[in-house]
Amino acid sequence: MKTIILTLTLTIASFLAKAQTEVTNPSEETTEGTTITVTVPVPSEGGTVIVGLYDEATFMKAGPLQALDLEIVDGKATGTFVNVAPGIYGISLFHDKNGNKNMDFEANGMPIEMYGISNNVMSYGPPQWSDAKFEVASEPLIMEIRM
Repeated sequence: MKTIILTLTLTIASFLAKAQTEVTNPSEETTEGTTITVTVPVPSEGGTVIVGLYDEATFMKAGPLQALDLEIVDGKATGTFVNVAPGIYGISLFHDKNGNKNMDFEANGMPIEMYGISNNVMSYGPPQWSDAKFEVASEPLIMEIRM
C-alpha cells in the first residue's frame, strides 16, 4: 500500500512540477490542428483547475504538451486547447484549491486536492495511459472530465 501511495505521489508531483511552466492562452486563434474544449464540474469553490494535455511519451512522465490554468465560475472550469494535431492524447487535471500551482498531499502520501483524467476512469494508484487516452482527428472535441 505504501508503494502505491508513494508511486501516485511521485507521479502526480512530477506532472505538477512541469505543468506550471507551459501555460497557454486559450484565447489565441490558430489555423492549424483542432481544438479540445474541456469542462470540469468542481464541487467546491476557490482556487483554479490545472489541466495538462499529453501524448503517450509524456503522460505522467514529463511536462504537458499544453497546459491550462482555469478559473472556476459557477461550479465549473472551462478551457480550450488550441492547435492540437491529429493523434492520440490524454488529459490529466487537478483542483488547485490554495493556488500554489502544486498538487498537495497528506503526510501519508494521499492527495488532498481532487484530480481526474480524460475518459473519467478513476482507480486506486496513479492514472494509467490506457485509461486516459483518446483520439483526436480533424474535428473539434468537447469533453467533460469529473474529479
